[in-house]
Amino acid sequence: MNAAALRERSFARSPCGGVAMAINGEPVVMRSSGALWLAGQRMLVVADLHFEKGSAYAARGQLLPPYDTAETLTRLEAEIAALAPATVVLLGDSFHDGRAEDRLFGDDAARIAALSSGRQLVWVVGNHDADGPRDLPGDLADEIAIGGLILRHEPLPGPRPGEAAGHLHPCARLVGRGRAVRRRCFATDGERVILPAFGAYAGGLNIRDEAFAGLFTRHPLAVALGRDQAHPLAWAMLGGD
Repeated sequence: MNAAALRERSFARSPCGGVAMAINGEPVVMRSSGALWLAGQRMLVVADLHFEKGSAYAARGQLLPPYDTAETLTRLEAEIAALAPATVVLLGDSFHDGRAEDRLFGDDAARIAALSSGRQLVWVVGNHDADGPRDLPGDLADEIAIGGLILRHEPLPGPRPGEAAGHLHPCARLVGRGRAVRRRCFATDGERVILPAFGAYAGGLNIRDEAFAGLFTRHPLAVALGRDQAHPLAWAMLGGD
């Protein structure tokens, strides 16, 4: 690990295996699950669930195992059980398309509805689900201002201190010793943060891609997701695709 580069960034290991850092002065924890935790507000934020992406592909003849929604829900339920949040924010593109809610299988709709039990559930709209859910509980929002942060789905161009967004599905590619490892990641310069996609089938875009150009005031830190721990990686350690 490039220790000199990482020392420039003010972060700490969280007991949960995540990375604790201030974004625009607001303390957050970037968890190894891909969720963002705001302990002061007891708020759990996840982006880009893309429920029913598998069934959308199946309808077009590209068959995938139809269990992505259930797998994504299992991981989200585990985060809720571990943290007992007062608010859960789904940061846009929670559904893969406008008909995805109708394709929910078995008890998946009931499991989604149960996310609101005993807490506030907020659906921030995204480009895939601009109208939000029709028959599921929760509040609909274009964006949320909380403390020093503004939570929205799609990052706005140029410097945006305090913005926490999704949409771009950042991934980091670490190259060394003749092999490469690619992992979903958070991307942050300490002023804004872009969350990784939380959905099982959501995929990812290398943070060296031009889509990220101009969003950060300096090369971003990648916080790559491991099985039980998040790993901070300096820009110089990362490769393109």
